[in-house]
Amino acid sequence: MPALTLEAVYRSLKRGEPATVYYLTGDADVLKEELVKEIIRVGVDDASRDFNVDIRAAGDVDGEALHALVETPPMLAERRVVVLKNLEQWRANAAIWQVLFRYLERPSPTTLLVLTHGSGEKPHARIVSLATQVEVDTLSPDQLRRWVVKRAQKAGIELAPGAAEHLIIAVGGDLGSLTMEIEKLAAATPVGTPVTLERVSELAGVRRGETLVDWVEAVLRRDAVAAIGLLDVVLPQPGVNGVRMVTALGTALLGTRAARALADGGASPRDAGDQLFGFLKQARPQGLGLWSEETRRWVRAASGWTGQELDAALEAVYQADRALKTTTLTDERGVLAALLLRIARRRPSLKTGAAA
Repeated sequence: MPALTLEAVYRSLKRGEPATVYYLTGDADVLKEELVKEIIRVGVDDASRDFNVDIRAAGDVDGEALHALVETPPMLAERRVVVLKNLEQWRANAAIWQVLFRYLERPSPTTLLVLTHGSGEKPHARIVSLATQVEVDTLSPDQLRRWVVKRAQKAGIELAPGAAEHLIIAVGGDLGSLTMEIEKLAAATPVGTPVTLERVSELAGVRRGETLVDWVEAVLRRDAVAAIGLLDVVLPQPGVNGVRMVTALGTALLGTRAARALADGGASPRDAGDQLFGFLKQARPQGLGLWSEETRRWVRAASGWTGQELDAALEAVYQADRALKTTTLTDERGVLAALLLRIARRRPSLKTGAAA
């Protein structure tokens, strides 16, 4: 059975239909924590939660303790919830695995068991075959925006139009960092006062027009003066470094190169945008803004570049990335400034049939 998506498992929980055993895998640990809380909320009522919820780290449990946890009947309730976190803490040949497998083959109908693996860990094939796996990966840009809005509401604040988008641009897509910024906003905002884009800019320390996205946009439109000027503003921002900047630029240039290739192949701007959007929807890459906006940006930028120029720019980005990761002879700003000057130079297009 294929793994469930977050949307699917939340729908089943909303219907009051939890599975007997959940196995949470994937890289988004913050989302796993949120899902665990929702499973507990649905699985056990508030009045009996203190007696019928056990949350343990796998490393703190042996075989005997695990057997007791999952086989203990609920107290004055229909069922109990047991959460076992970070299964990667068990050695591959530990005897406790056999205790778990025996239970998974015949789980108790009165115990709701939640198993989690940490980010970067490969799902255990045997557990996948015996439990309801939920693949908890990164959110799409639109899902991320909705997550930020809901997280803010839970913190007691309302984000005004544009505020959520700017917060994501300013902080990035890391859910832990976004949570910290939302808590900061909640602590600094009077009750009932909407959090505006300007307020987010003030507290996050990143003003509109001075974000990493704005820097990439300046490069794509080949405005070297603006791009170099933004280096002194963007590079010192929290969570930003030279490698992150060239990675963001490289992604944008790759998208623009794809748009240029589609245009050279006869695709209209609309068709090129649709094809690029379809690719992003299938590949689900990390670190991008709203896919519809990204594809429009790439298609628009492609008209100002030749394929040859984009290939040269991508090579320059690769060399800058290597320099940032290996050299100690210059600072990050120097590497980035040299990169911008290198790709700003326009190269004459090669003419078909030109004399050698």
